[in-house]
Amino acid sequence: MMSLSVQEQRTVRFVFLGAAGVGKTALISRFLHDRFDFKYTRTVEELHALEYDTDGVRIRVEVLDTSGSYAFPAMRALCIRTADAFALVYTAEERDSLEEVQRLRDEVLEIKGETFTGITVVENKADLESRSRLASADVMRTVEEEWGAGFVETSARTGENVVAVFRDLLEQVKLPSRVSPALRRRRQMMTRDTSGTREKPPMKKHNSCAIS
Repeated sequence: MMSLSVQEQRTVRFVFLGAAGVGKTALISRFLHDRFDFKYTRTVEELHALEYDTDGVRIRVEVLDTSGSYAFPAMRALCIRTADAFALVYTAEERDSLEEVQRLRDEVLEIKGETFTGITVVENKADLESRSRLASADVMRTVEEEWGAGFVETSARTGENVVAVFRDLLEQVKLPSRVSPALRRRRQMMTRDTSGTREKPPMKKHNSCAIS
């Protein structure tokens, strides 16, 4: 009688947080589809799921894209509680967006515990001439040395270092960073509500975790 082996499965969830307009959706879209939309569309929330195999293990990576407006703190706390790692996104040209990242980090640690380390800080829009590289270096020093978190400078518009964000998030959850090319090659992507009961076409906006 033939026996069927059961493949080990693992699911991890990455949550992108940050002020409105910093490019969270653009970063995810660049990674998933290698495209950039110059027209800004306000995100309510969307959950993307990618599945691939590595070393005999089926990996499911969920990427939760959130709004920059948080009208329901309790639901936001639920999203944080169920995440394995976070990308906290800001832009150097908007001082308030960096302050929002600091506030979000405090909230993540309050919910996940002071010893939680699964955070990658992302400075997006690195292609803008108005940004200060000196200021970026100061932020990177604080993030890496004082926060013990990852730091990546990116441009969703040009694609610069976008893969590095996901590579760092994979390292945060102890998955080998070498699987990141597999993510790019095998884009089995679905957009779902957070209950997982209903699929929708890719990149459509919808309510699920009630972040609006």
